Amino acid sequence: MEPSNGTQISQFLLLGLSRALELQPLMFGLFLSMYLITVFGNLVIILAVSSDSHLHTPMYFFLSNLSLVDICFTYTTIPKMLVNIQTQSKAITYEGCITQMYFYILFVLLDNFILTMMAYDRFVAICHPLHYMVIMNPRLCGLLVLLSCIMCALHSLLESLMVLRLSFCSDLEIPHFFCELNQVLQLACSDTILNNIIMYFSAGLLGVGPLAGILYSYSKILSSIRRIPSAQGRYKAFSTCASHLSVVSLFYGTILGVYLSSAAPQNAHSSATASVMYTLVTPMLNPFIYSLRNKDIKRALEKFLGR
Repeated sequence: MEPSNGTQISQFLLLGLSRALELQPLMFGLFLSMYLITVFGNLVIILAVSSDSHLHTPMYFFLSNLSLVDICFTYTTIPKMLVNIQTQSKAITYEGCITQMYFYILFVLLDNFILTMMAYDRFVAICHPLHYMVIMNPRLCGLLVLLSCIMCALHSLLESLMVLRLSFCSDLEIPHFFCELNQVLQLACSDTILNNIIMYFSAGLLGVGPLAGILYSYSKILSSIRRIPSAQGRYKAFSTCASHLSVVSLFYGTILGVYLSSAAPQNAHSSATASVMYTLVTPMLNPFIYSLRNKDIKRALEKFLGR
């Protein structure tokens, strides 16, 4: 196949999750429902936190930012998939694909960093409770989020610009429901070794690094909890981490499962199906995980919805 210059490509084809026509209405209804629940649930969390002065603390500041990022994260992939299902079209423009890739990388990295900030917040609250308000002051919290946004935006821009330099063959079918970086690189006819080096280096630095920070924080947290004399005190301390641990396990478990299984080319379709877990299911479940066992969130939701 003759390569063509990347700037001359008009569109890619997103093959989606299934080619069976009889399943398209069911998939459209299912994913539309899940998307609306995700947006509504995370929006309610943001409004509840912002409207209740008792929740203007570092933990809930990070939670509201996580909810905002989850809304944006799902918005980058799901609406386009729904449009393609409804119109029976698989096309996405070249510019649209690069844009979708940019925002996808941006928000998945932001999710990663905010979960790390939340782990650090719990570490300070449990291991250094007397200095909590001094260490986790509003300026530091805002600065952490701002620096994360700048770092993720710059890295996402780098990855997108690196794709722009590539030439692509005539086969432009992406076996996915969105423009996933690794799948797009596999369609290139030109040398992608530099792209792969940057992709895997960033996965280690920006992916494994924050995960190592989370694991380190929880190792210190568990060590501190074990030193609490009463069982009730240990339970109360651990319960403040339970929701975050659940979200972290769901997020990293699904991402690691997808990217480890996608190493084999024959698993491209199953990888796309599994990607639904962290692109839609995890953001949809986050508001429920944080609200079902959290009395402060429940009280804030009751006050907000009562208005």
